[in-house]
Amino acid sequence: MKKVLEKENLVLLFSTLVLGIIVGISSLLLSLLLDVVERVFLSFQESASYPASLAVSPIHRVISVFIGGIIAAVIWWKIRPAKRSTTTIAQALDGQKMAPFQTIIHVMNQIFYVGTGGSVGRELAPREAGSMFAQGWTGFLKKWHLELTAENKKLLIAAAAGAGFAGVYSAPLTGMLFCVEILLKKVTKKTVIVSLTMSSIAMVIGTIVKGIGPYYIVGKQRFSFMILFAVIVVAPICGFIGAIFRKSFKWAEKNQTRDKKILWQLPIAGLLTGVIAAFFPQIMGNGRALAQLSIDTISYKILGVILLGAFLKAIITVITIKNGAAGGTLTPSISIGAVIGTIIGVIFHSFFISIPIWQFSLLGACSLLAASQQAPLMALMMIIEICHLNYSAILPLGVGVSLAIIVSKLALKDK
Repeated sequence: MKKVLEKENLVLLFSTLVLGIIVGISSLLLSLLLDVVERVFLSFQESASYPASLAVSPIHRVISVFIGGIIAAVIWWKIRPAKRSTTTIAQALDGQKMAPFQTIIHVMNQIFYVGTGGSVGRELAPREAGSMFAQGWTGFLKKWHLELTAENKKLLIAAAAGAGFAGVYSAPLTGMLFCVEILLKKVTKKTVIVSLTMSSIAMVIGTIVKGIGPYYIVGKQRFSFMILFAVIVVAPICGFIGAIFRKSFKWAEKNQTRDKKILWQLPIAGLLTGVIAAFFPQIMGNGRALAQLSIDTISYKILGVILLGAFLKAIITVITIKNGAAGGTLTPSISIGAVIGTIIGVIFHSFFISIPIWQFSLLGACSLLAASQQAPLMALMMIIEICHLNYSAILPLGVGVSLAIIVSKLALKDK
């Protein structure tokens, strides 16, 4: 029995290292695909300092996302089984097969649509790709009589999903927490070691081309204790709105168009996105541009604009998912929360001059993300990692996440 366990652990360790490399390469290629699509369709290269396609004409943005919606709709209609979606990560964890060809096209189509300006997160694609590769790897091991236990197979699939995220966003701790907090809901030495190791390897490979810069550009000031006064205002509001957003996108996922109606419904979602983007380009994509605009806001002058932008971002994202698109909701949640935090921050700034407004933005982003995903630890670590924050952020963001989760739990409670 001891020898069997030792062999199992060695196979698990080897699998962790191999999948870390495979998923890292996959994440890198998806990032490069996004760059290519954005250059072809929107004539720009997205970065932290240049997150929106501001240089192209309004009609260019409309055409880009409309054509993107048409192409993406045709692809999803062709690859999806009759009136069913592709196999999800949750289903893969339950043992359902992720068809390689179908999943690869599905994943690339997500990146393609976001790259043309579609309003949905792109973090789902690398996670699904990671899970698919992990599932395929366990099948390969079985052929060589190195089959793992069901528990370890599930661990590899979940860890690979987290590693996919880490490879794209350079956030290994977030990838680990996505695995253990959201997917497995199980924190042990083994789950942490496997998922963190895999995420770290994927991150290193994923940064070969793009480097290890922050995903959002924020200030350098340390968080002070004064911001705790803001936490008790920002966090509950974002917790409640985050719960509403969660209900909305869960409804959209449950009632998503999966038949030939997608051929006209998704292009309509794209056209709506494009029309709004003609006047407000930050609505496009996964929400990075809207979040960065909020973080950079320091006066009352555009509060109405970004508030309307956040409202439209939430509506268009839900419509996009409902009308057939697959994609994530993490970064859209961040953008909506950042806007709410910024608005409250500008108001607070009249009384607490020493508190930078960008800190309110991140407090709102973190709180709403935690509420919408029901994952407090992942939300906390994600904001810290992708913004390259120092340890002074842990207390206010941690308290904010806690309050947001409490409020969201009450709001999500069935009556």
